[in-house]
Amino acid sequence: MKEELIKNIEKLHTTKLGEVRIQKNLNLSDTNVVNTIKNIILKRECKINQKGKNIYCETKDIILTINKNNFCIITAHKK
Repeated sequence: MKEELIKNIEKLHTTKLGEVRIQKNLNLSDTNVVNTIKNIILKRECKINQKGKNIYCETKDIILTINKNNFCIITAHKK
């Protein structure tokens, strides 16, 4: 699953509301949320699993939820 996500990393996107939600949940001041999420996914320690239609990317302190079909970043949470 990780290989497929990395192969399609340029397709990652989010909605305006998703961007606001992710910035709030991760306390980001960075205006380019998608690039921040890409960097998290590309980290070696990022574990990627698929459950149903979603992909879950997990590091020691963050969990990302991404739609498998359209690569839309749904949300991100701190653990």
